[in-house]
Amino acid sequence: MAAGILLALCAGSVASAEDVKAGPWRSLFDGKTLNGWTAKVAKHPVGENYRQTFVADHGVIRVSYAHYDKMDGQFGHLFYKAPFKAYRLRLTYRFLTEGGLPDTPAWARSNSGVMFHSQSPESMTVEQPFPVSVEFQLLGKDGDAPRPTAAVCTPGTTITIDGAKVKEHCTPSANAPTIPNGTWTKVELEVRPNGEVLEKIDSVVVHHYADVTLDPDDTVAGGAKPYILAHGAQPVTEGYIALQSEGHPIEFKDIQIQELTAP
Repeated sequence: MAAGILLALCAGSVASAEDVKAGPWRSLFDGKTLNGWTAKVAKHPVGENYRQTFVADHGVIRVSYAHYDKMDGQFGHLFYKAPFKAYRLRLTYRFLTEGGLPDTPAWARSNSGVMFHSQSPESMTVEQPFPVSVEFQLLGKDGDAPRPTAAVCTPGTTITIDGAKVKEHCTPSANAPTIPNGTWTKVELEVRPNGEVLEKIDSVVVHHYADVTLDPDDTVAGGAKPYILAHGAQPVTEGYIALQSEGHPIEFKDIQIQELTAP
């Protein structure tokens, strides 16, 4: 009984979100070009779309390794041109059924994500594999074991869940499904003016957290120390959105944003 009451209270806390004023939905991708987006691939300068990692094709942004010889740690991100503070972001993604590159690390197979509250691509070092950000991690099926999508990962940052600071780099979702590669899946990210964040898969809340803060002790976002130390362990209340290239082909489409303001 007590557990049922607790679950009800937790569900109510998500449902009774603060009132916000929502602007109109608008597209971030024109369906034809990468205008408004900037590539940053590890080991290459900002703005170089190395070997056409990111391709605009018939309404999708595709992460492609068609022109790669090997992955070689060249993780990439495609950044939208403007930072955002509070908003709802929605998009649809699918991992392609073709495999990734042979030297893709095991943990990166059928793995990608949407980075947000990110540093700018211009502030990243040439070698830096991941931006200081929060990642709405997207996972496809890899083998026969269950592999739920929608973990939350924190390169260079920390978050709190249920009032407790999270020490792990990635926190899996307790109720997200395992989604076979090739399946189009709807994602919604809600970043509220008060700092709360909700992640949704096919309209179901799979994560609810808050208090995004820079983490000077981070060891994941290699090359990010100068950026973090320059800003200190301060709250992160805005930043860039980026789509990730992590070793497996993936497509994104219907990328739209609705900005939010406090009433």
